[in-house]
Amino acid sequence: MSVNLREEEEAIKQYEHYHAYPWPEVVKSLKQVGILDMKIYRLGRRLFMFMQVEDDFDPDVDFPRYLTLDERCQEWEDLMGSFQVPLPEAGPGEKWVSMKKVFQL
Repeated sequence: MSVNLREEEEAIKQYEHYHAYPWPEVVKSLKQVGILDMKIYRLGRRLFMFMQVEDDFDPDVDFPRYLTLDERCQEWEDLMGSFQVPLPEAGPGEKWVSMKKVFQL
């Protein structure tokens, strides 16, 4: 999945700082919905998120469910959303967009 950050150096620094020290409630809730591992990489202002998930993980169901497990999760999403800018390919109301796999070794 991918999204852009705002084109502001300070916003990028803040985003990285928050992710260096994620809120425990957020980490716990992500694991509860079936995310086994998550990594976010940055190139310039472009973010790429890679997740390993349980076989029955459904992003359309489990990401919204994650937001309900602890009120801090919605607070985190709102805060992170203040740093993010949807990609041109994003649909209405969509932030992170899925990417098409084009190669696997």
